[in-house]
Amino acid sequence: MIKVGVTGGIGSGKTLICRVFEKLGIPVFYADDEAKRLLDADPVVKEAMMEYFGRDIYDDTGLRKAYLASKIFNNQDALSKVNSIVHPAVRQLFVGWAKEKEAAFPYVIEEAAILFESGVYKDLDFNILVYAPEELRISRVISRDNIDREKVKARMQHQMQDEEKINMADAVIYNDESRLVLPQILEINKRLTRN
Repeated sequence: MIKVGVTGGIGSGKTLICRVFEKLGIPVFYADDEAKRLLDADPVVKEAMMEYFGRDIYDDTGLRKAYLASKIFNNQDALSKVNSIVHPAVRQLFVGWAKEKEAAFPYVIEEAAILFESGVYKDLDFNILVYAPEELRISRVISRDNIDREKVKARMQHQMQDEEKINMADAVIYNDESRLVLPQILEINKRLTRN
């Protein structure tokens, strides 16, 4: 079975693209959602987080996201530590999830924002970049998250430039409002089901 990665910068539309693949009957593992869930629910992850950041990282309702954000903002060591705690747990989940799907599907998808940055793309057979120009992405995120331009730009700083990702991707879906995405998705689906 082929393991496919789908990634793209914030506001590129990668989740929307994955929803279309789901409509085609392809299972999608949302790595970023699983990472958030693990931060709140996995006892090993929680313990490692508290060991590094202190017990204040959690309260009665779970992970204090704003507190964590303040700790990792402009602190590469802290961000790397979070990634080193969460990514192995997400990888383990994905491997088990993909194994369960093996017999029933020609391929599965892992959607992740930092697929290339984290090196996860190396564990996958085929990687798709969802591309949209920066200004379009900024306007989408401002509308979606109701935040200002500077906050969007700050989030973008933690992601690799699209030009680098294009060179690493096996396929690019252009979600730039200049071409239809469905034919692009159908072509990739045809390519992946042919193998």
